[in-house]
Amino acid sequence: MNQAIRSSLLHGAVIVILAAMFFVLPEYHSGNLARILVLALFAMGYNVLFGYTGLLSLGHALFFASGMYGLGLSILFLQASPLLALVIGLISSVIVSAVIGFLALRTTGVAFMIVTLMFAQAGYLTVLFFGKYTRGDEGFVIQRAQRIFFGIDLSQPLPRYFAALALFAMGLCLIAWLVHSRVGKTLIAIRENEERARMIGYDVQFHKLLAVIISGTLSGAAGAAYALLFGYAGASFAAVQYSILPLLYVLLGGAGTTIGPLIGTVFMFYLIDISSEYTNAYLLIAGLVLILLTLFAPQGIAGLLRKKLSWLP
Repeated sequence: MNQAIRSSLLHGAVIVILAAMFFVLPEYHSGNLARILVLALFAMGYNVLFGYTGLLSLGHALFFASGMYGLGLSILFLQASPLLALVIGLISSVIVSAVIGFLALRTTGVAFMIVTLMFAQAGYLTVLFFGKYTRGDEGFVIQRAQRIFFGIDLSQPLPRYFAALALFAMGLCLIAWLVHSRVGKTLIAIRENEERARMIGYDVQFHKLLAVIISGTLSGAAGAAYALLFGYAGASFAAVQYSILPLLYVLLGGAGTTIGPLIGTVFMFYLIDISSEYTNAYLLIAGLVLILLTLFAPQGIAGLLRKKLSWLP
């Protein structure tokens, strides 16, 4: 059995298991898993840029927020249908990621990281400045009647969970295809040795911009889905913390792996959820665990598994 078939079977099995878990888990955990699936899509978007292209960004909250507010504001002020609002959210994230990519890719290395952080902070301040429309930190609620998608009420647990799963599955399949495509292999070549990739004829700048757009669009799709499925949009999702979270998810799960973002998101979500029951210093616990994993499993959980299962995508 070749690697491509094993990879396809693994991804299919992950989707089937996730679908079955809704009927097995208690309502609290199935609700958590719906959020995790959306956040895992956010992490997968980040993984395209960091894990496969080697570009460290601290500005992905801007892409997440662009999708979230593109959908939320179009429903709130334009009375757009959920489908149209979702399209507007995706278009918003494509435009924002293209503009930010075009400007930020004039820099490299640490400068790129700082520039993306500055753009994200500018986006956060913009959300606060236009608080009359965005309602700032308070945010706004998307009413239940505005979240009915082709007659399906996405505020209900079953439709919400499987809508999140469907979006996650599409993202997972896209990443799996991208990794084995010519574009994906070019991105990996750029990550491994940018100068050599340029020397043998690849348009490095174009492919890096493409990676930013793909990454930003996936992150924006996650933001739009979060607003639609959970009925809320707020400035906290545009804050620096939401740029750090996908980085943590990817580092914990395994950068440059297709299932690593999901593993990392589940791990970090429940680490914070469980530790917060015992102490207010739950972020300290999360930080200590991250340090330990970085020391003893620098390639993340999926990277550790890949040492034993070399075919793991």
